[in-house]
Amino acid sequence: MLVSVGQFSPTGDVGANLEVMRSLASKARADGSELIVFPEESMFSVGKVEGSLAAAVDAGWTTFVQQLSLLAAELGMAVVAGGYESSGEERPYNTLVLIDETGRIADTYRKLHLYDAFSYSESSRIKPGDGGVKVVELNGINVGLMTCYDIRFPELARALTDKGADLLAVPAAWFKGEHKIEHWETLLKARAIENTVWVAAAGTSSRHTVGHSAILDPMGVPQAFLDDEPEAVVTAEVTRKRIDDVREFLPVLKNRRFAANDQINSAG
Repeated sequence: MLVSVGQFSPTGDVGANLEVMRSLASKARADGSELIVFPEESMFSVGKVEGSLAAAVDAGWTTFVQQLSLLAAELGMAVVAGGYESSGEERPYNTLVLIDETGRIADTYRKLHLYDAFSYSESSRIKPGDGGVKVVELNGINVGLMTCYDIRFPELARALTDKGADLLAVPAAWFKGEHKIEHWETLLKARAIENTVWVAAAGTSSRHTVGHSAILDPMGVPQAFLDDEPEAVVTAEVTRKRIDDVREFLPVLKNRRFAANDQINSAG
C-alpha cells in the first residue's frame, strides 16, 4: 500500500486547515497514495483558538470529521487526522479519526498519554483517552493508532503490535526544544525496530513544533521524510512482505520471554 504523511502548520480555523489538508491529500492521491496521515491538531491548534476551547470543539469536531469523510470518499483514499472531540465535560478528548477510502469512519482513538512534561500540562485542558488501543485493517495492512507523546511509551506500541499492527500511524505536534528532534527521530526508529513494523509519523511544522514527518521501514530506515517544511507531503510503499522478511532474520517477537502486560520477573 502506498502511504503518505502530510505536514503543515494548523491555524485556529477549521475551514482553513481543511483546505490545506485537501491540497496535500490531492497531491498524495495523484502519486497513487491509498492512505494519508495528517498531524495531531489538524482540526485546529489549541494555542490559536480564540475564546472557549469547549465551544470551539463543539462547533468544529462534527464539521471536521464530516468534511474529511467527504474528502476521503471523493479521492478514494483513507485518512488519519487529529482533532478535538467533546467529552461532555469542559476538557475535550485529543482524538484521531481514521476514515476509510469510502468515507466511512473506521475508528477513533483518544490519546492515552497526555503531554505533562517539559513544563507543559496537556491534562489541564484535555481529558485522557478511555478506549484502549485501536488497530484498523486497510487494504491488507493493519494500522495501529497512537498520538505524539504516546511514542515515548514502548508498551503502547507493543500492545498495538500484539493486536496485529503492521503500521503505526503517529500524528504529532512535537514541541521544539533542546534535543527534541533527536528524541523524536530516535523514538520513531526504536518503535519500528523493536516491533519490526512500519511507522508513518506526521508532525505539525510551526514556530513551536518540529515537523520532521517520516515513514520508516521495520528496520527503522527512513523511506521518505521531511524536515521543517511548513507545508509538504511525501509517500512511500508499505508492504507486509518487508515485515515478513525482517522478522525472518530478526525474530524479536518470537524470541521475547514475556508479553507487554506481563511482569518482568515472571520471565523464565
